[in-house]
Amino acid sequence: MTCHVALLKGGFSAERDVSLASGAACAEALRKAGYRVTEIDVTRDIPALISQLQESKASVVFNALHGQWGEDGCVQGLLELLSIPYTHSKVLSSALAMHKERAKAMVEQVGVRVPESKSIQATDLAAGDPLPRPYVIKPLSEGSSVGVHIVFEGDNHVATTREDLGFSGDIMVERYIPGRELTVAVMGDKPLAVTELSPKEGFYDYEAKYTEGKTDHIIPAPIPEAIYQEALDAALKSHQVLGCSGVSRSDFRYDDTANGDNKLYYLETNTQPGMTDLSLVPEQAKHIGISFSELCSWMVQEALGNKEEL
Repeated sequence: MTCHVALLKGGFSAERDVSLASGAACAEALRKAGYRVTEIDVTRDIPALISQLQESKASVVFNALHGQWGEDGCVQGLLELLSIPYTHSKVLSSALAMHKERAKAMVEQVGVRVPESKSIQATDLAAGDPLPRPYVIKPLSEGSSVGVHIVFEGDNHVATTREDLGFSGDIMVERYIPGRELTVAVMGDKPLAVTELSPKEGFYDYEAKYTEGKTDHIIPAPIPEAIYQEALDAALKSHQVLGCSGVSRSDFRYDDTANGDNKLYYLETNTQPGMTDLSLVPEQAKHIGISFSELCSWMVQEALGNKEEL
């Protein structure tokens, strides 16, 4: 019998458009792998979502949601209540990874280096610099580089309102690490590869992530072998200490600048990494010989408890 998958996409976070793209790509890949797929565009009408899931009688949910509610443990809790198996991380690990400060505190305990940071309110920014410059301002619980700002020496204006910041809620300020942007996907208990992300201008923000041609993905990253291995190890440690399931992706900075310390720093772990044509996890899987359809199929089977090697 063909396995029936209910695929959740869309949602109502700042990352809705990315989720719609991820969902469409994953649905196509799953159908190519032989699955029956029911796509569900998630809105704020939660009773309707529950009805759609129950009426579908799907064996498993493929969660292609991103951002708040879809990635922070909320929809995971709903699926637990409905007793439907689902892809990616469970309730607690989703919530922990989404909270950048909590995640950093946990990965630091297993020997992964993190930059100094603190949680503040937007109003605190008006009182002066919360950290020595340069520093990064980012939402405490969002993904896809939504609302990220870098404050450098000499900058006259620092965003202090929701309108300026581009997001609401709590803020994390973090010491800015110059150098290279690196990322590592983990699939089960296996780190896949290290990719360097090289934006053609500015930094790796939302536009650079999701606009074709804005960023070069260099795989394998052209970094010293010791740093490459450290990144693989750190991503796996982060995946494990946060209790992640299925696929995750951890982001790092490597300071190899002229006056830098040549050290690797952990930034965050994404429990619902993008699965679009520009996304990094499918790209790393392909690099080691795993097709997009095989990757999506593995995620479904892993959610059903069928462990298989690829």
